[in-house]
Amino acid sequence: MEPDLSLADIPAADAHAPTEVHPTAIVASGAQLGQGVVIGPYCVIGPKVKIGDRARLASHVTVENRTTIGARSVVYQFATLGVVPQDLKFDGEDAELVIGEENSIRQYVNISIGSTSGGGRTVIGRRNLLMVYVHIAHDCIIGDNIVMVNGVSVAGHVTIHDRAFIGGMSGIHQFCRIGTRAMIGGGSMVVQDVPPYCLVQGDRAAPNGLNLVGLRRSGFSADTLRDLKTMYRLLYSEGLTVDDATLRMEAETAPSVQRQSFIDFLRLSERGVCR
Repeated sequence: MEPDLSLADIPAADAHAPTEVHPTAIVASGAQLGQGVVIGPYCVIGPKVKIGDRARLASHVTVENRTTIGARSVVYQFATLGVVPQDLKFDGEDAELVIGEENSIRQYVNISIGSTSGGGRTVIGRRNLLMVYVHIAHDCIIGDNIVMVNGVSVAGHVTIHDRAFIGGMSGIHQFCRIGTRAMIGGGSMVVQDVPPYCLVQGDRAAPNGLNLVGLRRSGFSADTLRDLKTMYRLLYSEGLTVDDATLRMEAETAPSVQRQSFIDFLRLSERGVCR
């Protein structure tokens, strides 16, 4: 498999780096800054914020409420993290946003804290690249090594599994799930779950084959690709129900992590899958 997503702007580890806060930044009493953190000009950091070692905030970044930013993450200009959800049901609850290590969060990204209705937490994993104007709403669970291209909008309660790729200007409906290594074509409107390893695109997003380029780049074997193609055909080309398709998958493909991931995803779907 390929190494973790390469993010060239992540600072190298340095146990002795000083913490730097620009004179124009406002850091509230109670905020916790790790070793070697850099807070750039005109940033505003709230009293419940925790920022891990060697994280870097460029300038004009606002971090509010109970927000944690993981070590060696980089946040660019005008990003707003830990903001109150755009949800009329929100009533000031003490929810949180947890961002993992080594994320690259580009200009104007907006991420909300969670809400009581969704468990009170929005979670972003590690080594994700969130490009300009990405919006991630309350109670989303975002995995690791995910790319969201410019202008992606993710509604509340969405789950996105590791190594998914979300094309620019795409929108994802609330409560949808995006499977591991799935790819969403640019400008898509996703209103149902996207199975692992699949490529979808359009309004409303429909299947368009496997994410073969990404899978080959990841080193998937010919046998694994053959079985994934079989599972895709059973789900989308045989006129089967999802339940019948999963039974055929178990009968016609070899046991593997990929097969189990695909079948488990289908069986756990509540909104139905893109078809």
